Amino acid sequence: MRSAAATRRQFLTVGGVALAGAVLSRSVVSEIVKLPSALGFASPSGGGQGGGSSSPSPSPSPSASPSPLVGEGRGGGSAPTPATVTIPVPVIQQSMVLDCETAALQQGLAYYGINVGQPQLFAQQNADVRLPAMGSNHSVLRWGNPYKNFVGYVNGSDWIPTGYGVYWPVILDLARNYGLPNAIGGEGFAPSAIYSALAAGHPVQVWVETRFARVALATWTAWDGTAVRYSYAEHSLTLTGVSPTQVRVNDVLDASQYWISKSLFEANFADFNNMAVIFR
Repeated sequence: MRSAAATRRQFLTVGGVALAGAVLSRSVVSEIVKLPSALGFASPSGGGQGGGSSSPSPSPSPSASPSPLVGEGRGGGSAPTPATVTIPVPVIQQSMVLDCETAALQQGLAYYGINVGQPQLFAQQNADVRLPAMGSNHSVLRWGNPYKNFVGYVNGSDWIPTGYGVYWPVILDLARNYGLPNAIGGEGFAPSAIYSALAAGHPVQVWVETRFARVALATWTAWDGTAVRYSYAEHSLTLTGVSPTQVRVNDVLDASQYWISKSLFEANFADFNNMAVIFR
């Protein structure tokens, strides 16, 4: 049965929160807090549309609210953040249907004044365009290894599926190769480590589900034998702020920026084994 969550292709084609054949639950919609400007679809700090780079401020630095907010972080053993911290990361839209990961990387690089286009970054991911071996109930039995290459056609479909995405080792290597040698990445990050990185002014790329609408995950076996946890709604974006109860998102799907609760973020984060790349 088709997932109730929006795939990336559906969202790019139709747009909006509720889509034909793909409806976000009311509880998920209520968790997404839009910024005032154009319902969060504006690109603050001159953020580019359609994958174009934005020029970050010459000396980027996080900004903190003048007085602490009341509240505490929820879930994952996270320590409360004493104040709201936002990082002026340019908001950039993905230029290819399924390449949210490259656009999220581009945002992280741009914050540090490293302006590289998505086509250049994607070309170095050596896409494995072999089609998957499918099983019953529309499950994937075997496919490529997103820990080594982009899997599938970048302008394909994540539902058929003819395309999927790429995971943290490839993104981390690119971040280091393009000027962030101290960047770190992996799986198993505690949410508190993510919040500490944000509070210190380091943007964080994470793997979640499209618009944080959770769906069932499964596992395929890569051609090389690697077990790959996957979701048809897999999505990557950049976290750019933290408060005592929320995290701020730069969502490359539609170049939007919004806040979500820590509890919703942590649930999505856990679905992909707490996968992240911290840009520093």
